[in-house]
Order: sequence, then C-alpha cells, then structure tokens
Amino acid sequence: MIDPREVLDTLRMIDMEKLDVRTITLGISLLGCVSDDAGRLCRRVYDTVTRKAERLVEVGEQIEREFGVPIVNKRISVTPAALIAGALNDPTPVARALDKAAKTTGVHFIGGYAALVQKGMTAADRALIESLPEALSQTDRVCAAVNVASTRAGIDMDAIALCGRAIKELSLRTADSGGFGCAKLVVFANAVEDNPFMAGAFHGPGEGDWAVNVGVSGPGVVKRALEEVRGAPCDEVAECIKRTAFRVTRVGQVVAREAARRLGAPFGIVDLSLAPTPAQGDSVARILEEIGLEVCGGPGSTAALAMLNDAVKKGGVMASSHVGGLSGAFIPLSEDIGMIEAAERGALSIEKLEAMTCVCSVGLDMIAIPGEVTAETISAIIADEAAIGVVNNKTTGARLVPVPGKRAGDSVEFGGLFGRAPILHVKEYSAAAFINRGGRIPAPLTGVRN
Repeated sequence: MIDPREVLDTLRMIDMEKLDVRTITLGISLLGCVSDDAGRLCRRVYDTVTRKAERLVEVGEQIEREFGVPIVNKRISVTPAALIAGALNDPTPVARALDKAAKTTGVHFIGGYAALVQKGMTAADRALIESLPEALSQTDRVCAAVNVASTRAGIDMDAIALCGRAIKELSLRTADSGGFGCAKLVVFANAVEDNPFMAGAFHGPGEGDWAVNVGVSGPGVVKRALEEVRGAPCDEVAECIKRTAFRVTRVGQVVAREAARRLGAPFGIVDLSLAPTPAQGDSVARILEEIGLEVCGGPGSTAALAMLNDAVKKGGVMASSHVGGLSGAFIPLSEDIGMIEAAERGALSIEKLEAMTCVCSVGLDMIAIPGEVTAETISAIIADEAAIGVVNNKTTGARLVPVPGKRAGDSVEFGGLFGRAPILHVKEYSAAAFINRGGRIPAPLTGVRN
C-alpha cells in the first residue's frame, strides 16, 4: 500500500530539494569478447555493448517521464579492458571501440578502460596504463580507472609511478581544455566492482554477464531535513540524516528495479552517494555547515563528515538489501559550490581534504593542482591517498587534474557537472627518491584476517 504522505514527500524532494537519480549505469561483461586479433576483439566489444545497451537511454527517459524522477545520466561500465586485451601490444583500439559504442547508444560516459594492479602488473596492465594519455585524449566518453592498492595486497608503487607519469602527460595532451582529460581517470585503492559513478566505474570480473546499477544523490534533501533539527544534539542529527537517506534510497530502489525489468537485466545495486553538483542547494559542504561549521574545511569538518557518512550508510542499508557501490558522501572539489567557495576563502587545502577522505566515501576527487607539479609529486599524492584506504580498509581514490599554465590561487572552468575548480597549493618538497624506489609497500597487519 502506497502511503500518500510518502508520495508527497518524494515530490517535494524532487521539486524543491534537488533529489535526482544521478545515474543508471548498465554493467556489461566483455569476457566473451577476448581475441588475439585486435580487429575482431574491437568488433566484438562494439557489438556486445551496443546490443545490450541499445535500449538503455530510451528506458531511462521513459522512467523519467512516467515516474517524474530526474535521471541525470545514463552510463555503461564494462569489464576492465586490461583483462580482455592481454593479447594486444596496444590496447588503444579498445578505447576507440568503447567510445564509438557509447556514442551509438547515446550514453554520457562508458567506464572500464581499467587495470587492477594492486599486487603487480601484467604486460597488458602496463600497456594499458602507458596508453592512458593517448586513449583518454583521443576519445570523448571513455573513462578509466587503475586500482593500485588493496588492504590484502598492499600498495603497488611501480604502478603508482606509472600513473603519475600518465596523468602528467595526459594533462599536457589536453592542455587546451585545462587538462580535462585527467578528469576521466581515477586511481583507486580497494576499488569496488559495482560502482555506478564515473570516472571510476567498471564491471568487475566477479560480476555476472550484465546488471543495472543505480546511483542516487540528494545533498539538498539532507540539507533541508537538517534545517528542522537546528540546535539538536548530534545523535538526533544523525537520526535525521539516517531517516532522510532511507527515503532517498527507496526512490533509487524503485527506479533500479523498474529499469532492470524493462531491460531484462538483473538488478545489481543502489549506490546512495551524496554526489554534489555546482548548483546552489546541491552541496555536501552546505550540509556540514548546516550541522554547525562556520565554513567547510574549518575545525570539526572531519568529525561532521564522519557522522554524515555513517548515517547515510545506515539509512541506505535499511531501505534496500542491495546497497553497494560506494554509498556515502562525495567531496569532489570542483563539483560542489560550497567546497569551491571554501577553497577560495582558504578554508580548504589539499591536506585538509586528505584528512576528510579518511571518513568519506571516496577520496581526493576532482582536485585541480598547478600544471608545474611533477609526475613524482602526483604519484606521491596518490600514494598518500592509497595508504589511507589500505590502512582503514576502505575505498579511496585520487582524481587529480594538473592544469597547464595555472598556479595556486588561479581557477579553471570545466563546465557542466564538472564545475569550476580553484587551483590548490601543493607543497614543493620532492618525493622523487621515494617514488623511484618502486616495489610494493606490504599489506598492513589488518589485511591478515583468515
């Protein structure tokens, strides 16, 4: 029985509080496409993706009209490309096939040009990482990920060094767009196999042939709910967030199941991640300020974010038996108007953001840094973020954008959901000798669980 009050609450969340389904992401396995012939492999990739996703955009638009729920993005994730391109010396034709398939199906992005190298690299993994500057600068809709660390395996410093060099070169190749190519690449620790959000989405090898995963976002809904409990103790604040997250997740559950039914695909997961946008009223930073901070990034920010993240997860798991992905709070600097303004005021530094990533859903996300930062320093920042994930047994990532020609205090405009980013100061002390050691940082004792 549908409660009319639930319907009215949902309509209000959509109309006034910017609730949306941020993405319907169709995960597709490409393991059946493997071939030692590049042309045959690419044809199989293109045919598989376009066949399985041919109705994805149509179904998303139908649900949007019929249910009245905004669905911002329709996306595809695929098997990590390094796993299917092992026989190729150059995997970039696979990236072009994926890009062509994305354009044919009409999706916004396709993720999965990826490698899983937390314990070591195959020749195919190394070739894929080295191809990232070419692949991402020559395609429009392809997103990439590299998992360089895990709690069970430790941190692959050789892979991190390669990623730093790839990011630096990709920035230079896309200098005319402010290094935007780097916004399509995430370097992970403890990456999950069912994440529907870009740029880090891929359809993990532990997944089935295909699945529908939905990502729901509602920072504005949480902010509005917290306005009703101003001055209340923290446990009441957490309870308010939990109840709100429950309601938001229920919307995602309905959309995910309906999309799966219409596509004839299995329902995968609902990812409840408070993913902000540059629009007013859609900011995680504003939630933290509503909790009681003068400005996001000031003292208390990490504690407030920890409470928010935990309460979101608790509310989500009560609403659906299939909560997955990352599910929590994102803090992408360029995509959150409150974060942008806090950085411009000097309240947010890269060091404070790193501290906050210890308790949020992902990591250093959409961080613009000076173009002069060296590849080794980029690798060192990635290593720091990976260490946080490995030691705390959580997913962390780094999506760093060195902006050619820009210095700390400047800004860069990416447009759309990617927003604008103030260029953050990066300390100039070198970590080159550390990064050039290579090898693998062993797994922490917490990884020995059997």
